[in-house]
Amino acid sequence: MPVSMKALGIDRLGIDERLMLVEEIWDSIAAENAAIPLSPEQTRELERRLAALEADPDNVIPLADVKASISKLLGR
Repeated sequence: MPVSMKALGIDRLGIDERLMLVEEIWDSIAAENAAIPLSPEQTRELERRLAALEADPDNVIPLADVKASISKLLGR
């Protein structure tokens, strides 16, 4: 049987439960410390962003501001 949401019963979980499961799966992948190779396009984009940061280090938004903005959008 192929792995699918339906076969595993995930489709019967609520949104909160599915989000927690996604987080748990992501954490298990990260715990393996297996580096996922970047594509050439991803590498170029990271290099572009790093160059932009180095060229203008004051052109950033602090993480606290980003979190506050997201919370405001979500009505929290």
